[in-house]
Amino acid sequence: MGPQVPLSHRVPDLGALELLLAVARVGSLGGAARELGITQPAASSRIRAMEARLGVALVDRSPRGSTLTAQGALVTDWARRIVEAAEAFDAGAQALRGRRDSRLRVAASMTIAEYLLPGWLIALRAERPDTAVSLQAGNSATVAERVLLHEADLGFVEGLTVPEGLDSAVIARDRLVVAVAPAHPWARRTAPVPAAELAGTPLILREYGSGTRQVLDAALAPVGGLAVPLLELASTTAVKAAAVSGAGACVLSELALGEELASRRLVEVGVADARLERALRAVWPAGSRPAGPARDLLSLTRG
Repeated sequence: MGPQVPLSHRVPDLGALELLLAVARVGSLGGAARELGITQPAASSRIRAMEARLGVALVDRSPRGSTLTAQGALVTDWARRIVEAAEAFDAGAQALRGRRDSRLRVAASMTIAEYLLPGWLIALRAERPDTAVSLQAGNSATVAERVLLHEADLGFVEGLTVPEGLDSAVIARDRLVVAVAPAHPWARRTAPVPAAELAGTPLILREYGSGTRQVLDAALAPVGGLAVPLLELASTTAVKAAAVSGAGACVLSELALGEELASRRLVEVGVADARLERALRAVWPAGSRPAGPARDLLSLTRG
């Protein structure tokens, strides 16, 4: 991977983007200013500054109200994604702080923690704004252990089975994807890779104990099991980076590979005769049912 390119100085701050979204929502600069608790001159000044920074007109002002220009409508669509991502980031960061007065302790596998949990935490905060949440992230085996030791009230895992001593509920389905860099020989294949060939190929994998590894081990057991990994890494990000660099083929959750597949930094490879699907589960100590905030979070995952 090449060096990270810093953000352009032309990218507006979140406050300016929130103001633009408010103008689009209420249809007037004054109404947007009232909604955000600022004066209309301040709002007008912020919009002008954003237009000057971007080099395009965003809002048409008239006595009847404010409407977005064509460029403004496009920028608003982009802004909405950025603000939603910032809200998810804030919810996740707040959970990681793990305040001492926490009333809900959550443990989640890395894939669920990164790609699904932020949205659930935003929804939980809307329903229970006073609930403090602490989050522990790790592989599925570690999550199960924390729940069994009562170090977490609710856990989320990706493995095939539920450890003894835990009850569970399926909250989603997931698919594992084999992916390679565009220059890899498998990227040019028109037929799926046979399961036996996949099993015999050293792969870039998550560590033993991860839900991804458990599913892959089980799927390839009938054809001899996994070869010794080419690389064995403890994070999804590290696995993706190694595959993008051209080191070899990786196997990860479809949830984790969306951006890389869309940009074609990685290419999906079909696999024949192997079931690479799994259930994502919530887990809690056997003999009890989640109560209070844990029950509410569990309900939100099913929604």
